[in-house]
Amino acid sequence: MSRRLPISACLMTLNEERNLPDCLASLAFCDDIVVVDSFSTDRTMEIARKHTDHVFQRPWPGNVGQRAFSVAQARNDWVLVVDADERVTPALQEEIAAALASPGGYAGFLVPRRTFYLGRWIEHGDWVPDRKVRFFDRRRAIVGGTDPHDRVDVAGLVGKLRSPLEHYAYRDLSHHLATTDKYSRTAALELRKAGRRFHARDLVLRPLVRFLKGYLLKRGLLDGIAGLAVAVGTSHFVFMKYLKLYELERGLDAPAGKSPPATRSPGE
Repeated sequence: MSRRLPISACLMTLNEERNLPDCLASLAFCDDIVVVDSFSTDRTMEIARKHTDHVFQRPWPGNVGQRAFSVAQARNDWVLVVDADERVTPALQEEIAAALASPGGYAGFLVPRRTFYLGRWIEHGDWVPDRKVRFFDRRRAIVGGTDPHDRVDVAGLVGKLRSPLEHYAYRDLSHHLATTDKYSRTAALELRKAGRRFHARDLVLRPLVRFLKGYLLKRGLLDGIAGLAVAVGTSHFVFMKYLKLYELERGLDAPAGKSPPATRSPGE
């Protein structure tokens, strides 16, 4: 293999003892691995420290803030951003090594992601091709975006890698629903912070358009039951995001440990 520039892999964790061993094993080719943990209560920290001494624990400030912090801790200029439920395949490792051996003026690279869901690889619909800047020169990059979705913006040319990250997003349907519940609230909070107002049409039109786009226009139906589940799940996320915006506007979203606002009984 040609001599290449060193690379740091950066990931965030919270109770990832199931995913972390395979993820870290796939990052063994990296020169530095940064793990930023949000005070896991399982064996995540123990597992992380077996693979790297570059481990941090800090409170969760949001996806964007935690991602930015992890990238800032990298020991090398070139950074690969991954999640604990992702794997870097040998083919992707080779592409990354080739790019580092001769960056060719690029400031970053789009990396596709392939998701395993309901027993199969998803090949169509909203989750495909799922390309994002995951491999970049941090000197020419800014981590931004809106929670719960971070984004890396680079100043310079952006190339494309062909080999995908393997993504094992959800253990089962219950995990999928729990994640949707958590992320849709975060997304609703961001909408409210941005000054967006709830409109009833958002509950009808936006989820419907999202379903039709993913299932028909992007051919999610070709993935069978799994494709239908992805399209419905994505539509459900959009529905819940705007319904939670409605909830927030009316003060119906009671903080943990507090009772919801009193309501009048019928006839009062």
